[in-house]
Amino acid sequence: MVRLRKVIAPSFFSVHRQIREGGKSHFWLKGGRGSGKSSFVSLEMVLGVMRERNTHGIVLRKVASYLRQSVVEQIRWAIDILDVGEMWQERVSEMAFYYRPTGQKILFRGGEEPQKLKSMKFPQGYPKWIWYEEVDEFSGAEEIRSINQTLMRGGEEFCIFYTFNPPRGPESWVNQAVLQRDEEMMVHHSTYLDLPEGWLGAPFYLEAKRLQKADERLYRQEYLGEVTGYRGQVFSNVVLRPIREEEIQGFWHVSRGVDWGYAVDPFHYTVNHYDRKRRQLYIFYEIHQTGLSNRRAAEMIRKENLENGVIFCDSAEPKSISEFCTYGLRAVAAKKGARSVAYGIRWLQDLEEIVIDPVRCPKTAAEFSGYHFQEDGRGGFLGRYPDRDNHAIDAVRYSRQADMERVKVR
Repeated sequence: MVRLRKVIAPSFFSVHRQIREGGKSHFWLKGGRGSGKSSFVSLEMVLGVMRERNTHGIVLRKVASYLRQSVVEQIRWAIDILDVGEMWQERVSEMAFYYRPTGQKILFRGGEEPQKLKSMKFPQGYPKWIWYEEVDEFSGAEEIRSINQTLMRGGEEFCIFYTFNPPRGPESWVNQAVLQRDEEMMVHHSTYLDLPEGWLGAPFYLEAKRLQKADERLYRQEYLGEVTGYRGQVFSNVVLRPIREEEIQGFWHVSRGVDWGYAVDPFHYTVNHYDRKRRQLYIFYEIHQTGLSNRRAAEMIRKENLENGVIFCDSAEPKSISEFCTYGLRAVAAKKGARSVAYGIRWLQDLEEIVIDPVRCPKTAAEFSGYHFQEDGRGGFLGRYPDRDNHAIDAVRYSRQADMERVKVR
């Protein structure tokens, strides 16, 4: 078998190490065209089955008819590039590859009829290696969760891969899914620029440059895997990226805001920094929770707001503001007036960048990137801002009212 460093791109070494070390079950691999993510997963599937006796692989696409010309070809490529062809047998009628020494197998299935997945049987072992190729083709997180519940049986450790090119719209369920991170999840982004020179061939690079010249936005979406927005998007200046701790330590113009909520609507608390000179807003802390009492919210805020900075709160609940003050917080009512919502949103739209850390502030990232104008029912949009899914946006508006009063919207 060939040396792995010759076939696994350096951009995927960190993922490969994490798989070998264990501790995570869900690997979301996103990126642009030609980024090598599908090739990497096919190698890990073959290697995993060969390395761990009594484990099997299952490769899924939403539509079964796409399997042969995509993932079947990809697994065949992985077996060939690893130079282990004599150890594997392809059974075309079964849509499967068998590992000759042990009888382990890699199966290919469509997701149109998930109930049929329950009928899959293995003589021994369990399907540890699961791969959703083009996972954005599936209807949503609930469908994926249902299939996983069917497949994740008979073993204690699983390695599930989700590969996709991010859809253009931030509201797409997969773009939202990678923002909701947990300890069992690893998210990795790659592009064709990360691959060693020569792996893709000169024509690929020429085509990429041609599209970049013709349509920069489309190039960023297709080749760089960026979420470039969609028609009707309110905030086209949102940048989702980690905000480093050393950046936060250097922030000098920090403000805080609260949008009240309890049963149905969530309570939202935001902490952000505004760079007036560069007109950049950095949002790096949030509390977003339903069923949160004012007393408990105050306790949580005090742990972050050590210097007891002023908190600008929605003026619609003077009783809650007063209660916050009894807990020792410097809570004040944010000013509201005619068209204050529209003015605040226009001020945010006019910023050069709204930088949001999607790990520290997943709810804020989801709201700002998914907020869009109200539809008119005819394929167009009205110039109205929907009063829903905007709790983080409202809290940020309240927190920055002083800056809005100083600066006119262009």
